[in-house]
Amino acid sequence: METLGAPGAGAAIALENLFPPLPSEVILPLAGFTASRGDMSLWAALVWTTLGSVVGALALYWVGALLGRERLIAIAEKLPLVKVADIEKTEAWFAKHGTKAIFFGRMIPIFRSLISVPAGVERMPVGIFLLLTTLGSAIWNTIFVLAGYRLGEDWERVTDLVSVYSKVVLVVVALGVVAFIAFRVARPGGGKRRAS
Repeated sequence: METLGAPGAGAAIALENLFPPLPSEVILPLAGFTASRGDMSLWAALVWTTLGSVVGALALYWVGALLGRERLIAIAEKLPLVKVADIEKTEAWFAKHGTKAIFFGRMIPIFRSLISVPAGVERMPVGIFLLLTTLGSAIWNTIFVLAGYRLGEDWERVTDLVSVYSKVVLVVVALGVVAFIAFRVARPGGGKRRAS
């Protein structure tokens, strides 16, 4: 982290958005710890990591925008157990709750990265997307950078606590996927209507 500096920490966080296995829960507290030793400015760590979050999220937003609704529906029609109606329900949900999803999604592992794609598909106004992403990311990043800063040599305790949170999220997602598959297998057919 000393070698990377604050801009390098920001670049690592941008990559974490694109490749979720890179854990922000390790990068951010380590940046805070490095700042606590005086090898990096705390403010620089906060600004650069938030900028990295926004850049990574914006890249995924444009992936969603390039993918677009028609391609998404075409992909859905080819996937087993997925119906066009699922896409339509997701669109309706995002139209109603999209701003909250972008803001709070920045604080949930897995969703931190993925939530940018539907925002792009639905063409959420870029200004609103950037504002919500910046605010949500700043909160998440500040919590972890400050935790690393305060804990100093014990910064790894943060990753232990967050790994429990991440595992809970993964279990909930896995149960949701299993429930979806079970429901879809129990009630096959229907829902192949092409959205206009």
